[in-house]
Amino acid sequence: MPTEPDLLRFLTCGSVDDGKSTLIGRLLYESGRLPDDQLAALEADSKRVGTRGGDLDFALLVDGLTAEREQGITIDVAYRHFGTARRRFVVADTPGHEQYTRNTVTGASTAEAAVLLVDARAGVVRQTRRHTHLVGLLGIRRVALAVNKLDLVDFARPVFDRIAAEYRAVAAGAGITEVSAVPVCALDGDNVVTPSPRTPWYAGPTLLDWLESVPVDDQAAAGPLRVVVQWVNRPGPDFRGFSGRVVGGSVRPGDRVVVLPAGKRATVARLVTYDGELDVATAGQSVTVVLAEPVDVGRGDLLAAVDDAPVPADRFEADLIWMDEQDLRPGRQYLAKIGARTLGLTVDAVAHRLDVTTRERVAATGLRLNEIGLAEVRFAAPVAADPYTRNRDTGGFLLIDRLTNATAGAGLLRGELRRPTNVRWQALDVDQAMRSALNGHRPCVVWFTGLSGAGKSTIANVVERRLHVEGRHTMLLDGDNVRHGLNRDLGFTATDRVENIRRVAEVAGLMVQAGLIVLVAFISPFRAERELARGVVGSEAFREVFVDTPLPVAEQRDPKGLYAKARRGELPDFTGIDSPYEPPLDPDLRIDTTTTDPDEAATLVIDALRAAGIV
Repeated sequence: MPTEPDLLRFLTCGSVDDGKSTLIGRLLYESGRLPDDQLAALEADSKRVGTRGGDLDFALLVDGLTAEREQGITIDVAYRHFGTARRRFVVADTPGHEQYTRNTVTGASTAEAAVLLVDARAGVVRQTRRHTHLVGLLGIRRVALAVNKLDLVDFARPVFDRIAAEYRAVAAGAGITEVSAVPVCALDGDNVVTPSPRTPWYAGPTLLDWLESVPVDDQAAAGPLRVVVQWVNRPGPDFRGFSGRVVGGSVRPGDRVVVLPAGKRATVARLVTYDGELDVATAGQSVTVVLAEPVDVGRGDLLAAVDDAPVPADRFEADLIWMDEQDLRPGRQYLAKIGARTLGLTVDAVAHRLDVTTRERVAATGLRLNEIGLAEVRFAAPVAADPYTRNRDTGGFLLIDRLTNATAGAGLLRGELRRPTNVRWQALDVDQAMRSALNGHRPCVVWFTGLSGAGKSTIANVVERRLHVEGRHTMLLDGDNVRHGLNRDLGFTATDRVENIRRVAEVAGLMVQAGLIVLVAFISPFRAERELARGVVGSEAFREVFVDTPLPVAEQRDPKGLYAKARRGELPDFTGIDSPYEPPLDPDLRIDTTTTDPDEAATLVIDALRAAGIV
């Protein structure tokens, strides 16, 4: 019985108008695997919206979106399946525009090889370098360089040789170990499926020959056992299995596994599928694992080989590919989707970003749209993960914006960042409860947030004065005052604002440990940063007060003349003008300053503290 041809997943990428869709369309057409209905649709579409005067426009086989056909570009990731007698293929055609970098990442994340196009007239450009680095970063080590539109330079061999040599240097810097350069005219089919008489000087394989013969190394299958549990399967009282995908190695009944992150060990009793039981399941297969022991396993857990299991950790070094128009802000809380788990994640620091043109590592405090950098990340709980270079499924993750639920970036874990072993909590005889008892009140943080000019500091000042008269131990942290000392090194960029709030939250938390009532008056425009502060201090000791003043009213007051400067362009990123303010969704207290004066507002705050038993 003949064996089924193996499968190659490959990516096509390149700059805009380099001819990716045309190349794939030509491959589909000349491989002879186009169904009659698709061929008929291609002929009709070529006459209606094609760019070749009625001749077959092969790009239309891939560019399915109306916007793509109108503009002659690829926007989405288009997947196409085709095959030959030697191999089956899944090809991902990705956009060339820099703004669609996320689509390239999507296509490359499951690919085992890449076809990268360059226009013979332009050669290696910035987007070529960007795509090459992404391809290398995402673990693809074999690339076919298709030097396309060679007909427009008269099939000149020196042009081809120069581009191939330049690209090989770029690829080597990105960790790509194998590059095969092919001279191509996708429009006419030169060296796509059959050798071209117009390149007698080229004796290498055609593009299809390369695709049919490039080795497919299944690194995951050769690695240790990894099963991502996606569902606890309980169809009845007599069956309990754990359904998921084998993303590494293989598993057999009788194998010993460890359930991570809990660390419980068990023996595999059965491997169950819809079609029956298996003697072995390998990487890429979905299976229900039945364990001999009644251990606790849940969605998101990882079943791993006992003798080669990752150690759960919460801090890692990771390469980040940023995909959001909102800058990456160290200290801000995101969600991370890793395996079948979704949990909180904080980017503690960005070590550097990569200049894709020079490959220089540039110092950075954050990342902007389409930038690539190295960062320290911290998960909200320990995760069982491998370095991405060892296993894509257990080493890659997505960053998700908590507010919009949009994908903000992609992360590739390099390795665990171990905590310093010589830093420990020092045991102290006097604790927070003893300090609170001495002070005669409970400690807390009252966090006043609102626009500039809303009256935060004014109200906080009145509150502190009254509490002081009552003999309460207080401290007022004002946004302007703190910037004269603790935070004088920070500006007003989004990243600096996050760090500003992080530092203040840490200081306020220490003051709560000292038993104080801490009044914090900061604009603190972002919800995520205020939630970060709440997490540092602790929810029981944190009270959020929204000093609610409409922008026109705050701007009319303008006690410091800041709004006027911002309107003149002298204060960029000023909250309320060209930087957003995110009002609290559920504050502990809301004060409308259009109807409440500072004394009345202070009374409301103190009454709330009394009701909570703080004073």
